[in-house]
Amino acid sequence: MKTKQIVVGLIVVVGVGAGAFAFIWWRHQPKKAAADEDNVEPTVSVQVGAIQSMTLHRYLTAYGTVEPAPATASGSAAVAHLAATVGGVVSRINVVEGQRVAKGDVLMELNSPGLTLKYAEEELARQKKLYAEQNTSLRNLQNAEAQLAVLRVVTPLSGVVTHVNVTPGAAVDVNTVVAEIVDLSRLTVRAEIPASDAAELKPGQATQTLTDPPVAGTLSFVSSTVDTNNGTVLARAELPAESGLRAGQFVPLRVETGSHSNCLAAPAESVVTDIAGHSVISLINGDEARQTPVKTGYREDGWVEVESAGLKAGDSVITVGAYGLPDKTKIEVAKSSEAEASQTNSAQSK
Repeated sequence: MKTKQIVVGLIVVVGVGAGAFAFIWWRHQPKKAAADEDNVEPTVSVQVGAIQSMTLHRYLTAYGTVEPAPATASGSAAVAHLAATVGGVVSRINVVEGQRVAKGDVLMELNSPGLTLKYAEEELARQKKLYAEQNTSLRNLQNAEAQLAVLRVVTPLSGVVTHVNVTPGAAVDVNTVVAEIVDLSRLTVRAEIPASDAAELKPGQATQTLTDPPVAGTLSFVSSTVDTNNGTVLARAELPAESGLRAGQFVPLRVETGSHSNCLAAPAESVVTDIAGHSVISLINGDEARQTPVKTGYREDGWVEVESAGLKAGDSVITVGAYGLPDKTKIEVAKSSEAEASQTNSAQSK
């Protein structure tokens, strides 16, 4: 009887132990699976671009006003503000605003207190006839021509009449501007550049008005002095003859201050700043993203000049998803919406 009780006790102990072992094993199964999941490296979906070799430019942008070109050592001003050479009354106006005129054209004529236009014209005709008959001197003929000339307002340049400031019968003097002529084929953009930026400016640099359409030009003048009233330097950009711009128009102006040819450039969204404040890109190495420090340079139209040892044109670089991406992160290249659309259109065309 005693032996039987001992056997039964052993069986109970073994059963309880087996049950406890099974329970403990079962309890540990989920934890082990979770631990295995924690050890799996996450994969990040990204979009990529490529390093390219290209020419990038540096620009300085300012705002300016289109105006006639000023007088230079090689040419006269492209605008003329005309006044009478004597005081008098406007007798005749021969032009209207918007009319094209040629150098030497008579714009208007006057009567002065001591000399009328009619008398001056008749006297000149008489002197010409007498001179042809050799009955007067050359000096008398020239005096008659001079008398008529002072009663006429003549344009000193070819261009367009932009303003007629008087009407027939108006009294004028030598200080009265009676008309304005502009040579619209010689226009410039006058811009005031902050002195801190003006050191990069040099005559001859390429310019472009950021208008629609843009107009290419050339920087023709950079002042050697600073305007103490606003701390700016005056600059002028010469426009082509058929620019399509109008005098007085306010336009944005871009000046090309430098260019780098055959430099390596990365898409702008691929160049990010790490926690240390350095510029980095994430190059694709197999299925990993390798964070690479770069030195940046010129920026233009969504591209950034980059320099780094071993970097070459054609290297794949992460664009979308680059910000905050740790080094050696496992990646999966996702198709951009543009690429998907392109494939869809290609499939439909087939």
